[in-house]
Amino acid sequence: MDPNRTGPEEYGHGGDAPRQRPPRESLTSDFGQHAPVPARTTQLVSGDFLLTVNPVDGSEIEPCPPAERPGRPGKRTEAERAEVARAAAPPVPPGPAQPALPLLARQDERETLVRLLARGRSVRLVAPGGSGRTRLLDIVAEDCADLAPDGVIRLNGHRRTVDDLLHDLFHAAFDAPLHRPGRDELLDAVREIGAVVVLDDLEFGGAALDELLDATPECAFLFGATPDVAAPTADAGVEDVELSGLDRAAGLDLLGHAVGRSLTDEEATWAGDLWFESEGLPLRFVQAGALLRQRDRLRAGASAVDEFGVFEDVRPDEAPFDPADGDEVPLPSLGEAAAPAPLLASRLSASARATLRFAVALGGEVPHQAHLPALVGDTHADAALGELVACGLVSPVGARHRLAAGVPAQLEAAGYADDADARVREAAQHYAWWTGHPSVTPERVCAESDAILAVLTALSPLAPDTADEPSTAVRLARTAAPAFASGLYWSAWERALRAGAEAARIAGDVGEQAYFHHELGIHALCAGQLDRARAELEASIGLRGALADKRGTVAGRRALALVADRSGVPLTLAPTAAEEVPEAHVEESASPPRGVPMAFPDLQPPADTGLVVSRPVPAATVPQQTKGGVVGGLKGLARRNLVAAGAGALL
Repeated sequence: MDPNRTGPEEYGHGGDAPRQRPPRESLTSDFGQHAPVPARTTQLVSGDFLLTVNPVDGSEIEPCPPAERPGRPGKRTEAERAEVARAAAPPVPPGPAQPALPLLARQDERETLVRLLARGRSVRLVAPGGSGRTRLLDIVAEDCADLAPDGVIRLNGHRRTVDDLLHDLFHAAFDAPLHRPGRDELLDAVREIGAVVVLDDLEFGGAALDELLDATPECAFLFGATPDVAAPTADAGVEDVELSGLDRAAGLDLLGHAVGRSLTDEEATWAGDLWFESEGLPLRFVQAGALLRQRDRLRAGASAVDEFGVFEDVRPDEAPFDPADGDEVPLPSLGEAAAPAPLLASRLSASARATLRFAVALGGEVPHQAHLPALVGDTHADAALGELVACGLVSPVGARHRLAAGVPAQLEAAGYADDADARVREAAQHYAWWTGHPSVTPERVCAESDAILAVLTALSPLAPDTADEPSTAVRLARTAAPAFASGLYWSAWERALRAGAEAARIAGDVGEQAYFHHELGIHALCAGQLDRARAELEASIGLRGALADKRGTVAGRRALALVADRSGVPLTLAPTAAEEVPEAHVEESASPPRGVPMAFPDLQPPADTGLVVSRPVPAATVPQQTKGGVVGGLKGLARRNLVAAGAGALL
């Protein structure tokens, strides 16, 4: 995969030369051997701060100058909202287009949802995984396109907090690149949004849901949630609509559409038993249709290869049926139909099975199809996603795909998790190279955030096989975290920083620990968590002081001075090893501290003032223009000068 190009050839469709399958080593052996490239810095506005994301020495933060402050963002037009919605849709799998299955026996629920949303009510569609909830939400979103002035906004709640969703809603409705508004500015902006917000995979309820609804009074929400999600409070005003399974007739009808032909009497009887066992979940009939299609291909025998152009490598290495034994292929047993993932996977291509192993190792996250050729070692492995979608083994979640409900447990029982540790390490090496490539934009890294964070989560508890194992996790966190920050996906930024700090601690890399603690302090400062920001920055300054990293110490003290200014608590840091250099002593002795003559001793303020006066920070360490850089702040400085002036006049 060439990260510099996103054309058809990246997905195995372009070019005149025939595609060849290079050895796996040729795709992965040079991941860490590229020449150094200039660091990519990004400058963005967060609240009233100007943040410069620096992946080398650590991000720098300062009060945003008036000239750099963005104006009031304008709302997106209908065409711009449509473009945002298109970019947020899951990618279309390569290969022949799959026919869309009809929405059966859902007309009553569809009309109920549209009627409630038209009245401005928020509603929660509660259904288990595999019930067709996402498909119904798509249809209702199309029906509500003209109900609200700001149209329909699609969001995904998978692993998203209230704060994440409010910022997602803001950027979906307003055109504000490289701008993350502060809390008050964010709430003022989202109050103006009048839209039907379709939010699938909601993961919270109760007071958190009340906070989301109170912040957006002009929006009507259509939530999609599973039964195990906490219910709304009694005062939330959210109505629940439950989605049950299909009846027997609708289940057999859906199975016929999935197979693409009429069912035989034997298949209809088999499908009836499946309906009773599955309680009518549509996903089971989609998977059962894939089993029957595979059965038809096996019954066709070897002639299907020539007649329909099926690739030889698509057939499994160990075919469960030998055409020489006859044309009768038995129907899958009820147990195989109830847990069809292992049987379906055994009849897919080797690339598809390898993709499933990566997905199981990553906790159900399926890597983007553009990464599959490098991960699997097959130049046309991107087509594996189309196979998995057609079989119902994966389902869309926002702009990505995950293993469908129940599939991870079935594959783990079949042995697909046996080599999970090796798969995690391979994925970590690949993503560490890819996220650090200069052509990969922060938006592309944020789109792959779920898989990257899954790699970091799975890699942390693994016992290292080699001495450089912890450095792989550190390198991945070091390259992914700045991209998450630049892409304004800050919950992923924090998770990557914490994973990197833990990996650096295990590796014993003090310099990397200092970097991650510095970034965590910057993140906390932007989030308004001043106590946590102070603790993280002080830890970073201490570690960098032990390494005599003067440049990093200066950056940390600047940020810490800003924390002191915002919190009103003066700095009381002792000099670090980074300050114990000849230059610092010369500069300090060249001029008296704070301009007070050396003949006068340090005077303490009266006890009732509550001020704390400590040894001043050297001028070489803290810039003079920083308000909080002088110990005690401007107030303490002014009072001390007055006391000194009065003492001089008295003498």
